[in-house]
Amino acid sequence: MDYICYPFGYMMKWCWDIVGNYGLAIILFTLLTKIVMLPLSVWVHKNAIKIVKIQPEVNFLKAKYYGDREKIAEEENKLHKREKYNPFISLVPLALQIILLMAVVYIIKEPLTHILHIDEGIIRQFADAINVDFKEDQLSIVRAVLDGRLTEAMFSGAAADAIPLIGGLKLDFLGFALDAIPSSTWGIYILVPVIAALSSLLLCYVQNVANVIQAEQTKFNKYGMTILSVGLSLYLGFFVYTGVALYWVASNIFSVIQQFILNAVINPKKFVDYDELEKSREELKKIKELDGGKIDAEKRANLRRERADYKRFFKVVNKHVVFYSERSGFYKYYESLIEGLLKKSNVTIHYITNDPKDAIFEKAAQNDRIRAYYIGQRKLITLMMRMEADIVVMTTPDLETYYIKRSLVDKNVEYIYVPHDMMSVHMGFRKGALDHFDTVFCTGPHAEREIRATEKVYGLSEKTLVPFGYPLAEKLEKACDALQKNDSGVKEVLIAPSWQEDNLLDSCVDKLIEQLMGEGVHVTVRPHPEYSKRYPEKLELLKQRYDGVPEEKLTFEYDFTVNKSIYSSDLLVTDWSGIAYEFAFATKKPVLFINTKMKVENPEWEKIGIEPVEIALRSKVGVALEKTELDRVKDTANMLLDSSGEYHDKIDKIKLEHLYSYGSNGAEGVKYILQRLTQIQKEKRSAKQ
Repeated sequence: MDYICYPFGYMMKWCWDIVGNYGLAIILFTLLTKIVMLPLSVWVHKNAIKIVKIQPEVNFLKAKYYGDREKIAEEENKLHKREKYNPFISLVPLALQIILLMAVVYIIKEPLTHILHIDEGIIRQFADAINVDFKEDQLSIVRAVLDGRLTEAMFSGAAADAIPLIGGLKLDFLGFALDAIPSSTWGIYILVPVIAALSSLLLCYVQNVANVIQAEQTKFNKYGMTILSVGLSLYLGFFVYTGVALYWVASNIFSVIQQFILNAVINPKKFVDYDELEKSREELKKIKELDGGKIDAEKRANLRRERADYKRFFKVVNKHVVFYSERSGFYKYYESLIEGLLKKSNVTIHYITNDPKDAIFEKAAQNDRIRAYYIGQRKLITLMMRMEADIVVMTTPDLETYYIKRSLVDKNVEYIYVPHDMMSVHMGFRKGALDHFDTVFCTGPHAEREIRATEKVYGLSEKTLVPFGYPLAEKLEKACDALQKNDSGVKEVLIAPSWQEDNLLDSCVDKLIEQLMGEGVHVTVRPHPEYSKRYPEKLELLKQRYDGVPEEKLTFEYDFTVNKSIYSSDLLVTDWSGIAYEFAFATKKPVLFINTKMKVENPEWEKIGIEPVEIALRSKVGVALEKTELDRVKDTANMLLDSSGEYHDKIDKIKLEHLYSYGSNGAEGVKYILQRLTQIQKEKRSAKQ
């Protein structure tokens, strides 16, 4: 603190030399520090305007991606970069203010050192004369000189010469002794902490109204900061010197004046669209209100259940196969594997799900070889890192890249990726999404070509690739064939979009419903499961908009454990969702594509040199329209419905070329897992020997 205090001490001495009064010197010193720090204050003020300027965009983002914290953070970071906003700038003046306050405390407490620059040896002589600490009680030395208890006659040389200099430090100001501490003196000094608290109250009030960023805070934040600041000022005011309290009061008052000057020179209203800001608040408020009905008791019950399942999972030793599912609807991707394993072996299936209402719990209750565990996404992070099993099967890509990591305690766990769609893996997934899996079950030749080409381009080790196929397509086709034909004369149209940016629900669903819904047509809207998970409030708002429409005309389907709407429809309308090919291959009926922004998870996909099947098959199984052609939706839909029969044989041929092992119900996958389990057990026995 000495190095910090010396320059400020010279500044304080200069102020004292000018005004000749210690109290006025403290006030002038405070004003000078505000002037010195003014460029920084301007910088912070401009930075605050930037964040409030983009707040409408931030609010709209939060409404659009409500619940998706990763996406919101990603988009918000882009806005910060665009505006060159630095969230840490506001911490700089706070840090300097704390350092400055500490310096003022030292300067006022040690005026002989920092203002008068008297030699330490001389200060020790004065301290010894009145029996006080030469560092901690320098104000007592000043008071002793002022009271005549220390005089020139008591000393000689430089010490005697210093006495008149010390006597010039008048410690009284407006009836208060600047060296007094209210908690020790009481009386009139009880006003000191009160005045300090009132100055803080004034500053907080002005900032809550006039500070561009503070004015946009919630009432809770405003009142919370006010109570904290006032309470802190009141408390500290009792235990610091009155001179320090004077500095604090002066600093608060000058800060109020500075705020008005900054607003006058750099008016936030010239940069911030407050009408748009209010509009964005209302939009976000609507979404948040829909989130307010969740039952705390249910959350608490799920937390207890999660803790119990977590312990139960780790009590089991020698787990052979573990399946992980994000939600209930994902069981359908594992169904053929699990049923095959149960039928052809005595292996126990351990099934982890993030969904407390997953249908797997009913299946587990009926089969003691299925053990189901509810683990939320946050708790899943540690569970996966502690994983001990022979094989872990997942439909979730990006292993090791995001929150799901490979086991830290068992390096021999084999991770198998099971596809949840029939699309490309080099464009449909993020770069490196499958790099950390040991084995990938491939839907068809296209997936194998893409994975091998990716490994070659990036110099990756070859993974084990299994010609698994896509059993769900087989199941859908069988269900479709067994379905009683619709003789009602009403055409079933399914709107089933993807969940990526610019999907049909976010960009043009109202126009589609308007075009498709009509006499002799029933429309079903089935959002993507990921969209439903991330944006339930937006779906609720969509449903509310059509409350008055009878179910005979329009239905919203949120149950992803059933697929009836897929294979009972006469026409599918989608964007870039993989459901297009599930529908086409099962029903052998055409698809109407709307060309929204293409779903590109990997911007480097062109390096692989293979055309993604999403693009290659698009014109073969239906018709694609641009978003600018939405007025043609009705006519195009009618055309496809009328010519549906012409697509039957064409789509059937494409299906057999596109998928591996069609008709085997995932037998290759079951075979591989059983072979690997046998091999792993042999390796373990050999290692023990």
